[in-house]
Parts: sequence; structure tokens; C-alpha cells
Amino acid sequence: MRQIGLDGERLAAKFLQKLGYKILTHNFHSRFGEIDIIAKDKSTIVFIEVKSRSNNSFGTPLEAITYSKIEKIKKTAFYFLTLNNLGSSDFRIDAVEVIMGTEQVNINHLKNITL
Repeated sequence: MRQIGLDGERLAAKFLQKLGYKILTHNFHSRFGEIDIIAKDKSTIVFIEVKSRSNNSFGTPLEAITYSKIEKIKKTAFYFLTLNNLGSSDFRIDAVEVIMGTEQVNINHLKNITL
């Protein structure tokens, strides 16, 4: 993973913790795909895709999340829930975009991106 991606995930995790999320794990892998951050928001399990960029020259980070990527996240999320006996838990898929400009960092959190 490129350094900007690692930095973006670290900043996203700190941002979410400030909002009261409890980080459960980072970079969860399955044969279906990978989820950047899995957290808990009150009683809801949240599967979070993080996209980072240094600018918007090639579109916003969120525009890089494709239908195919969301489907992989869903499959991996169901695998995580099954593996951890959390099948009856409330859950959702969120996205966090991190734009690291030369003078400031902007973080945008979108909840429930599958709707």
C-alpha cells in the first residue's frame, strides 16, 4: 500500500475515534476482499472504506469507490460477522475520504454508502 493510503487510514481512524467510534480492527482480509477499518458506533458494527488523495485532480476519493468494490466489502462484511458470531448485529458500510493537501487535511465521512 502506498504511503498516502497508510497515512489516510491512520487519520481516518483518529477522526472516527474522536467521533466516539471504537476501532475493532484494521485491514481485515478475506478471500472476497479487504475492509480498511471495522469499528463500532454505539451498537452498530461499521465497515469503513478509506480513500485518500493528495488532491482532486483525478476526481474525489469517494468517486473511486465502485459498485464492484462495495460488493466485495459486503461479502467481506458478512464473512466477518459470521466468523465472529455477530450475524444478528446491526451493521452498515461507511466511507471516509481523506484529502491531504499541502496546507491542510480534509476528511469527509459518508454513512451508509450502500443506500
